[in-house]
Amino acid sequence: MTGSTWKELGDLKRRSILEAIPAKWRFQHPVAPAEELRDVTGSYIQQFLTPREIEITETDAVGITERTTSGNWTAVEVTEAVCHRAALAHQLVNCLHEVFFDAAIEDARRLDAYFADHKKPIGPLHGLPVSLKDQFHVKGVETTMGYVGWIGTFQGKKVDLKRATFESELVRELRNLGAVLYCKTSVPASLMTGETVNNIISYTWNPKNRLLSSGGSSGGEGALIALRGSPGGFGTDIGGSVRAPSAFNGLFGIRPSVGRMPYEGAANSIDGQNLILSVIGPLATTARSLTLLFKAVLSQQPWYRDPLVLELPWRADIEERTRGLIKQSLNGSSSLAFAIMHHDGIVQPHPPIARAIELVKQTLTQLSHKVIEWKPPSHQLAIDIATRVFNADGGADIAYHLGLSKEPKAPQVIVSGELLQMNAQEIAALNVEKRQYQKLYMDYWNTTAEITGTGRPVDGVICPCAPHAAVMPYQYAHTGYTTFVNLLDYTSVVFPVTHADKNVDVPQPRAEFLSEVDKVIHEQYDPEAYDGAPAGLQLVGRRLEEEKMLTLAEYLGGEVKLMTCHELKQS
Repeated sequence: MTGSTWKELGDLKRRSILEAIPAKWRFQHPVAPAEELRDVTGSYIQQFLTPREIEITETDAVGITERTTSGNWTAVEVTEAVCHRAALAHQLVNCLHEVFFDAAIEDARRLDAYFADHKKPIGPLHGLPVSLKDQFHVKGVETTMGYVGWIGTFQGKKVDLKRATFESELVRELRNLGAVLYCKTSVPASLMTGETVNNIISYTWNPKNRLLSSGGSSGGEGALIALRGSPGGFGTDIGGSVRAPSAFNGLFGIRPSVGRMPYEGAANSIDGQNLILSVIGPLATTARSLTLLFKAVLSQQPWYRDPLVLELPWRADIEERTRGLIKQSLNGSSSLAFAIMHHDGIVQPHPPIARAIELVKQTLTQLSHKVIEWKPPSHQLAIDIATRVFNADGGADIAYHLGLSKEPKAPQVIVSGELLQMNAQEIAALNVEKRQYQKLYMDYWNTTAEITGTGRPVDGVICPCAPHAAVMPYQYAHTGYTTFVNLLDYTSVVFPVTHADKNVDVPQPRAEFLSEVDKVIHEQYDPEAYDGAPAGLQLVGRRLEEEKMLTLAEYLGGEVKLMTCHELKQS
């Protein structure tokens, strides 16, 4: 490959991904263009599968493990079905970077042999196929992270032995738990954008509406899981990279606080920047699947192998306490209080997202929960601080890795490279600004105890993940709805609410705008183009409240689903 251009290398890698898919699973005819075929989920992808494969792949992670850990389903039959559906998904939306189905099936055979010999599973994820964002190292499998210059290397360096043997800490733990690893999913080169685009696989499209993005930077995970080519997988989030793909693809996903999930040994962008740390979180089709994956990883005691993980096992007492509050609400004596943030003071959300907020507000009100308006400290200040954090090195890290192949940077990447590198004194001052903002937000949250009527501050804040449903390419202009959570290091769980409907979500004329970007995003709304796109929201909790937020998200997700089903029947 010496002397090849970045385009030639990217093309070669793209073809190798397709060629790694068994010939029997490749489409024999081109898929219709998005203009003719927007939605490739549901019945469209099912036509290429057997009834048994559909049954397996449309069972959530909890349902699969209930069957594989009891011996009712074999690891091999589950793995083969999921691999087949993942292969189809990639050909529809470009969601995979690495395919290692043969190795996965061999691992599944070993799991079945263990079960046959010992009459018990290896662990709680025994036989569960788990997908991984292409930041995690799997022995013998390449990690490009979307960079052409990383092809054939270990994170851009010629270290063949390490690539053949090294695995990230999360990968090691998943294997110990009995999970089957079979693919790595697409990311944008640099990771620093809300759309998944790179010079290897091009663009990862949204399965529900292929005119739109799957989100980023865990966009491949979101698209694959939406197509049920995975029951659950792991992404990372530094500014919304788990939450945007979850919301855009109608999924559940969690951004935990720093220190809950092991990041050791994973590739990263602007590695060493620690004012806003990237965190690992699972995405899945159900909230209970998130809890399964999260608890399973914690059971491995990752704090003994990752110096940044807190020694904080799953706290069952918090989960039970939260369930007790939910049970009280079902008896008509609610002790839960929520805040609604209709907009962040910078950008008003598009009609589908505004309607999703109203649906959730109606649901909470009907359940007799206390609902208040959220009017926090300036979110513009949060964006300003985060922007300087992400540009602290002047774009040097991203420029270096793009320079390995001399490939161009996608215009969607939010790190400009036009700012000067900060010195140590400037970074220290920025860290102080961040801490002061965190204190300001904390104090505001505490004041809500005076108006909730529960004796506590609000239990969670409901707000958009983005001002739009799954976004049109090049139009992701505002990441403020997710980035403020990373700056505060709060816990946030995304849950699906509804879908954009061109007949309901009609444009609303406006004469006044919150900002220039508000005007731009307002004018971008096209009800015809957005029709069918998932519209999800996030439930934001305080720092290290993963047990509470996952429990509440499972409850709210179920109640909102009942509400939207009722709405559909009435219409």
